[in-house]
Amino acid sequence: MSDCCTPSNGRRSYDLAVIGAGSSGFSAAITAAEQGAQVALIGHGTIGGTCVNVGCVPSKNLIRATETLHQAKAAARFGGIRADARIEDWHAMVRQKDDLVSALRQSKYLDLLPSYNTIAYLEGRARLADGGVGFNGSLVKAGKVIVATGASPSLPPIPGIDGVPYLTSTTALELERLPRSLLVIGGGYIGCELGQMFARAGVKVTIVDLVPILSAGEPDISKALADYFRAEGIVLRESVRPQAIRKTACGIALDIGDGGKDDTLEAEMVLVTTGRRPNTEGLGLAEAGVEVLSNGGIKVDDRMRTTRAGVYAAGDVTGRDQFVYMAAYGAKIAAKNALNGDSLRYDNHAIPAVVFTDPQVASVGLTEAAARAAGYHAKVSVLPLDQVPRALAARDTRGLIKLVADARTRKLLGAHILAPEGADSIQTAVLAIRQGLTIDDLVDSIFPYLTTVEGLKLAALSFEKDVAKLSCCAG
Repeated sequence: MSDCCTPSNGRRSYDLAVIGAGSSGFSAAITAAEQGAQVALIGHGTIGGTCVNVGCVPSKNLIRATETLHQAKAAARFGGIRADARIEDWHAMVRQKDDLVSALRQSKYLDLLPSYNTIAYLEGRARLADGGVGFNGSLVKAGKVIVATGASPSLPPIPGIDGVPYLTSTTALELERLPRSLLVIGGGYIGCELGQMFARAGVKVTIVDLVPILSAGEPDISKALADYFRAEGIVLRESVRPQAIRKTACGIALDIGDGGKDDTLEAEMVLVTTGRRPNTEGLGLAEAGVEVLSNGGIKVDDRMRTTRAGVYAAGDVTGRDQFVYMAAYGAKIAAKNALNGDSLRYDNHAIPAVVFTDPQVASVGLTEAAARAAGYHAKVSVLPLDQVPRALAARDTRGLIKLVADARTRKLLGAHILAPEGADSIQTAVLAIRQGLTIDDLVDSIFPYLTTVEGLKLAALSFEKDVAKLSCCAG
């Protein structure tokens, strides 16, 4: 048994056992330690989980790197400027990304453990057992247990997929060389982010999906982003059905059905980005009486309790709200409830979501369709970015801002931003929805001029005014 941080007394009985040493697991363990609890944190594989190792950190690093290539090409939008940029050494970019990942894994995970002398870190596989957690043939006794084992890339049910050398969001970021062409199966946030990244690196990219890209969000944004992708040379095959995939002499071939017509798409490599499946295998959930949902996630209530008393779950393993910050938030709720009596509720009504394409997609709350389906008399405002002074000054008016409000109460129900700097603007809308503010509150608030977030005020104004007829800051 590898037990690098067990207290010197050799304790094998704990107040709380946490299975999983990623963002969610560390959040639960640290929260419990701060409550004075003795905690067994059990990890398997690389410490730190998805976000720091193979997800958020490495992908956004490479996305920003290739964004510099696009910005050089787009520099001519400013008079008197011409710039050029190219990749001289892709392998060097990957090495730099790996160095960043290693540094953050060390500073944000490994180096933290000695700071909490009530957390024992155990490395190995674990499963639920009566009285605690089974680990390496013995019982780690614990009063309460939190399962935080995350999720992994899942495969679509395409005939032949098991017989081709496909990439996942993990292995795509480890490529030692760039392919000439890449077929991306899945137009969700991972497919869009990585598809644009590889396209900007010089790869011929085709994105294929059963539905339009980013179909879970606002159609206005999906359509606009699709147009921007096409302008960059990305081929989109939306609303088509993959029928079979196979290896060829030059790579892979995907047969698709498109409105009654068959077609074949070929590329050197294929990247599968059709979702993630919770990591529940080998945990002994069925034997423990822990119910699993149809999407593979562990069923939890609003207190993060599973269907077995004393067992909680948090993060991607629950199959919902698969964002690292929601995983950490849910884990805090689970740890506090496990130790202090289940008084806290998980609140996900105002979750910010960001897709790191360019322009960025940022959203919170309800879409127009979801608001109407929920019974609201929804009113909407759509503001093109060419009405936002920041975009005009930057000579980059790609995008829009859409607000959804309740016509009766005028409360803000949803905000959806497509803008080069949209990610840093959404939190204002998050706070507005969380605090129950109205569109009038946004109008009456003071926003700094020449910022993207000022667009929220302009969008709120445009419910009832033509902002094109207002002078600067006249709202």
